[in-house]
Amino acid sequence: MSKKQLWMVRAGQSAYLIDEFLEKNVVAIGWNELGDLSKTTDLEAIKEKLKNSYSNAKPSRLNNHAGQVYRFRVEFNKGDHVITYNPTTRTYHLGEITSDYKYSETQLEFYHIREIEWTKEISRDDLSTTTKNSLGSTLTIFKISEHAKNELFGYRKGKANTPIEADESESEDETLDTIKDDFEEKAHEFIKDKIQSLDWEEMEELVAGILRGMGYKTMMSPRGADRGKDIVASPDGLGLESPKIKVEVKHRNGSMGSSNIRNFLGGLRPGDKGLYVSTGGFTKDAHYEAERANIPVTMIDSDQLVRLIIQHYDSFDPETRALLPLKKIYWPV
Repeated sequence: MSKKQLWMVRAGQSAYLIDEFLEKNVVAIGWNELGDLSKTTDLEAIKEKLKNSYSNAKPSRLNNHAGQVYRFRVEFNKGDHVITYNPTTRTYHLGEITSDYKYSETQLEFYHIREIEWTKEISRDDLSTTTKNSLGSTLTIFKISEHAKNELFGYRKGKANTPIEADESESEDETLDTIKDDFEEKAHEFIKDKIQSLDWEEMEELVAGILRGMGYKTMMSPRGADRGKDIVASPDGLGLESPKIKVEVKHRNGSMGSSNIRNFLGGLRPGDKGLYVSTGGFTKDAHYEAERANIPVTMIDSDQLVRLIIQHYDSFDPETRALLPLKKIYWPV
């Protein structure tokens, strides 16, 4: 395997910049207040800039951030590999760094930039549990372990339980909050993995169970082709009391487009509320179609589904819990 490093670079909170990363062939990081770092290659100088720009941050967090900025500015090299994650499509994108560090206030929302040639896409479902776990850190930037790198470039299922290579300064300075965030992020993705493994019937039953956990009563459509809306939820269970929620559930990898939303809206009547669940997410056009609809429609992707599950799990009935068994873990505050 090449000695070139493989770096994770996250596309902002919940990967909201992923489309720009891919379309503009870049990766970028925030901390914009630091300004242009083209002439800054010293870790202590970066720490000092962070202290001046983010005076209210804890020292441990400043040290953690300084390490990430330093890596992006100094340790990234042309020819190194990068990976970023799209949680909506559950896809990892791999590429090669093709430029030195650049600073631009006009190219995208994050100013510190590296140009990338994107070369490969890998579904999260194709990876071993060990590699999935090693890719789950909440840090914006971190080095990928050799074991995970080998699997990502060779599609080989992992056999050794090799952790992410540790950064000494990070391990000393990480706070409990940082560690907790890391575990929560990994748990979120592993719950999504479990959801993805359900078949389409189990998926519909899970969505109906979530609605029951939220206080609604549900009716499931009969099994068979062309059966209309998958679930009807209402306070009385018959759809006679408001709100009457008609639910469509799509359990597949592809994003739902505007035509899917239009077809769904065509089956709704005045007074109905629409809920469209797609584990493959939605296109921008689909969101636009829903926003301009006369009948209220809420769209739920896999990330929002996980948040609803965590929020209402204690109220789930035994049948729903059996579909997705979870264990509560207590953390000191």
